[in-house]
Amino acid sequence: MTSARDVVVTGLGATTPLGGDVPSTWEAALAGKSGARTMDNDWAERYEIPVNFAATIKVKPEEVLKRPELKRMDPSAQYAVIAAREAWKDAGEPEVAGERLGSVVSSGIGGVWTLLDGWDTLRERGARRLLPMTVPMLMPNSPTAFVSLDLGARAGAHALVSACASGAEAIGYGAEMIRSGRADVVVAGGTEATIHPMPIAAFAASRTLSLRNDDPEGASRPYDADRDGFVVGEGAAVVVLESAEHAAARGARVYARIGGVGLSSDAYHITSPDPDGTGQVAAMRGALEDAGATGADVVHVNAHATSTKVGDLTETASIRRLFGSDADHVQLSATKSMTGHLLGGAGALETVFTVKAIADRLAPPTINVANPDPELQVPLVRDEPAKLPGGDIAAINNSFGFGGHNVALLVQNA
Repeated sequence: MTSARDVVVTGLGATTPLGGDVPSTWEAALAGKSGARTMDNDWAERYEIPVNFAATIKVKPEEVLKRPELKRMDPSAQYAVIAAREAWKDAGEPEVAGERLGSVVSSGIGGVWTLLDGWDTLRERGARRLLPMTVPMLMPNSPTAFVSLDLGARAGAHALVSACASGAEAIGYGAEMIRSGRADVVVAGGTEATIHPMPIAAFAASRTLSLRNDDPEGASRPYDADRDGFVVGEGAAVVVLESAEHAAARGARVYARIGGVGLSSDAYHITSPDPDGTGQVAAMRGALEDAGATGADVVHVNAHATSTKVGDLTETASIRRLFGSDADHVQLSATKSMTGHLLGGAGALETVFTVKAIADRLAPPTINVANPDPELQVPLVRDEPAKLPGGDIAAINNSFGFGGHNVALLVQNA
């Protein structure tokens, strides 16, 4: 049963390394395809970067957007607008007053292409050659601002920045806007466009990237004993959230409900998770309590699972610690094995996957796990999708970020 301020998902949009929209992305994910590929450039050789591959966007923005739009938006905003337009259309373009429509689209890093290209222009050609739109293009709130302009959203345009948890936290904030009565409809999600030589070199310097240059498609391998780091990805994902009352009044198709939102912070280390998993447990418990659910209700978890040695196992230990024996019936998926790590867009894309898993009763597979880590504590969906049970079910999407940010979203069937 739903109440008037329950939050439902009525639209989905995405542009990812697997496809230019949600149907193609979801189809590729269920088929276990990888979006990682060798980059068509000379960055590795020119800058002595030890990584020459990434999960690059499948459909270029220039194939979708008009030239004037491309010129005034950083790629991070381009991806966000593409995803938001798909989600809005998928939701049936709901009729809602602008004062009751919100936009919450986050990015972990922001307009890095604009910032770094602008610095190059300044150094090489002087201040007069900088684009007049440089500042609006590089600011981290640019994606949500352009989405709000595109849709006429005037209930608020927000951009929460919490590193790799940004996209999930944006959806949680959007849900709270509806619950509190600030909005009836919110377009929420995350975006990232950091496949640029400097961020890749910086991640490589932090020793968090996989170095499998000879096997890009097999490089992202969460929970494999031989994992050696994550694969940088790019893209965006957006959901349309509505109050259940507003959706019912217009006869909208509902994919699922955002039943609970859990937030916490580790206060432990700037990049490493608390090895005890206390913050992760608190976020998941908060999502369960917010929804009035228990571990027995959860049949699926889309894990943060980036393919790092420590992070992957900390998360599964946290799931086991919270769920106890109920973890035995959880179908665990690590979809970054296919998409790479979209950073600020990851939590939003994985929320889309979680919503689709609940709606279609299918948990997507984890690929590249040839040698499962013996310390893995939760049943892992490998290579093929797993069927989820009928009846009332719930799933959790976990998103964690540098700085100790923890976000858990609980998704329930409509």
